[in-house]
Order: sequence, then structure tokens, then C-alpha cells
Amino acid sequence: MNRPRGDIAAALRQLADNRGLAGQVNGLFVPSIAYGSHQMQWLAGALGGISPLADAAWAVDEPTMGLALLRLAGPRLQAAISGVTLLAAWVDFLNLAEAILRQCPAYSVERLLRNIHRVQQLIEPSMRALSSLEPAQVEAATAALPALMGQLTQEFHSLREGARASMERAGQFIAAAQAIEMLTMVSMLKLSLPRLPPTAPALVGVGLVMGSNGVMMGSQLVVTAEWVELMRRLVRAGVLSAFAVGAAVRIHAGLVLMAQANQALPQGVREALGEGPEVSAIHETGKAGAGMAERPQHHVLPEEFREWFEKRGFNGSMDIDKFCVELEQAHHQAVHGGGNWRLGRTWPREWNQMIMKALRDAELEVGRRLTRNEVLNLVAERMKDYGIPMNFTPWRGR
Repeated sequence: MNRPRGDIAAALRQLADNRGLAGQVNGLFVPSIAYGSHQMQWLAGALGGISPLADAAWAVDEPTMGLALLRLAGPRLQAAISGVTLLAAWVDFLNLAEAILRQCPAYSVERLLRNIHRVQQLIEPSMRALSSLEPAQVEAATAALPALMGQLTQEFHSLREGARASMERAGQFIAAAQAIEMLTMVSMLKLSLPRLPPTAPALVGVGLVMGSNGVMMGSQLVVTAEWVELMRRLVRAGVLSAFAVGAAVRIHAGLVLMAQANQALPQGVREALGEGPEVSAIHETGKAGAGMAERPQHHVLPEEFREWFEKRGFNGSMDIDKFCVELEQAHHQAVHGGGNWRLGRTWPREWNQMIMKALRDAELEVGRRLTRNEVLNLVAERMKDYGIPMNFTPWRGR
């Protein structure tokens, strides 16, 4: 992930140079370059938030708590993977715009600006959903990404052909032939586009093609058995969804797979990942998909003691709002001592009272503040005692 992100950042810097896209036609395309740089900011934040979760997952003693922490990182990882793919496509369009301005003077600047703006409007809803890092929005944007990439590929081809046609209409046939050859090279190698056979369409943002033996390969990456095994483990652990892996495969395998209406994984990849509910199931999210009202969320780290937890390292991607669990209404009432929360708080075994007493007693015993991982280990023990599943979801708010 770091290498593609570094390549994109370098390309944006080059475009922003006075000799690049930013220095042409009075800076009309500067906002387009700035849009790409803005996406880099949330991508860096998403990736940066994964490290504390992964570090904590390896450090806690309770394996189920470690797995739960890795699952918390899943939406961030999913968003970053999809976001990098979209941003690479956007940079390809900016590179194409720069090439058209330099090589195709007959192509209207106003028309080019409108086309680039239209592409940004296509990308923006998915970028906004991914940058929210909200699991349901990330999942929906990821599932829709193959179709969007197919649409962007068509836009790319249309823009390139429009430049060629404008040159030919101006009577510059030789220049048009030279320009289209150059524009094809822009679309084939700049950042994310592989060298595809001449009969295959150029795919925006794609680094892989599917060979005749079912092995995916490309100019930048070969999907190995180790990659497949990693994906299998991440899917089965619930860190990444089968939708996310399927979307990545369809994008990297080409437009034929993008067109699959049922959004199923390719058979060869399905066999590699392994059969089972984790791979084959369609995951419904939200009350509409489940056919019922959303279940209440329970803060396992009581929000009324937010400041106490912040002093022990629960900030940023480890904020206490990340440590919520969906419970059935009856179960939620039970852990809080019944339907009347005021009366429930008088019960010593009520969750908030019990967990804070246990944490404070532990600090008295060791004579110092507990570390974040020590807090998580203790909380994991109590969650098992109360039958609370270690399947965290971010706080939705009231």
C-alpha cells in the first residue's frame, strides 16, 4: 500500500509543478490537482489509524480481543485499498489532461475542463463514502467500485478519442496519429495501468490481468499463493469482507468480470479462498437489510468515563467510541441491570459499575495507571463472563 501511495503522491507533485498541469492555461486545473492531494490526506489518516489497532492486537493476551481489534482495522484497510485505486484513476485522468493540453491544441480547453469536472463528479460520492470510514458506507462503496471503474475506463477512452478526433477535424492527421500514440502510452504505464494486449481495452486504475490459466498477473503485481492465503485468513477472520476481495479481483481481472451482474467471486478465486459462509454469503447491513430495527449498541468502555480512558491511551483510532458491541435489546438491558437505567446503576453487577470498579481495583493493586493493553485484557475477561461478543462496531450516535 505504501508504494502505490508514494507513486501517486510523486505524480501529484509533478502535476502541481509549474511545468506540469498546474502551470498550463492560467492554473485552471489547479483545483483538480488539489482535489487529489486532499484525498491523500484522508488515506494517510486511514492507514495511520491501522497501526495502533494492529499493535494492540498483537500485544493483548486474550486472542479473541486481538481478533476483535483487527476487525476494527478492517474498514480502514478496505477504505484505503479502494481509495488508492480510485485516486490512481484520478491521477491517470490528470496525466491525460496534461498530455492533451501539450499535444492536442485543437482540443478545446473549456471542453477538457468540463470533462475532467464530470469525472470528478463520478468519483466524488465513492470517495466521500470511503473517507467517512463508516463500515456500512465503506462496504457499499467497495461493492460498487468495479462498476464505477468500468465507467471511468469508458470515460478515459472517450476523452482520448475526442482528442484524436479534434486533431483530425483540424486537418492535423499526422499530428493526430502521433498524439494518440502518446496518449495511449499515458494510459498504459503512468501509475496504475498495465500493458495489455493490443486487442484488450485499456483499464483505468488496473494493475492486473487474468491469464488463460486463471493466474492474475500484470505489470506491477502478481497475485501469489501467499496473497490468496492472506486474503482467505482476513476474510474468515472478518477483517475484510468477501465483497472487498471480490471487488479487488474484478477490478484487477478486467471488464469481463466487472460485468458480472451477481457480483460473485470468479470461480478460480472462490476455490482458492475456500468455500464456506464467509466467502459465499452476501452480507446484509443496516436495518433495511436485516428486516428489523437496529440493535442497541453497548459501550464496553463506559462513555461517561471517557476522560479516564483517554488518559490511558484510548484516543484516535483507539477511541472508546470504536469499542461498541451490538446486543439484543434484552441482553443490553440485562447487562445494565434492567430497563430502568437509574435503578440499574445501583446494582453492583451493572456493567459500568462493575468494569470501572475492576479497573480501579487493578490500578490500586499495581500502584500505577493501567496501560491500554492491560485495560483491554481485563475488559476481555469480563466480556466473556457477561456473554458479550467481541465483535466491535463504531458508535453510530443516538
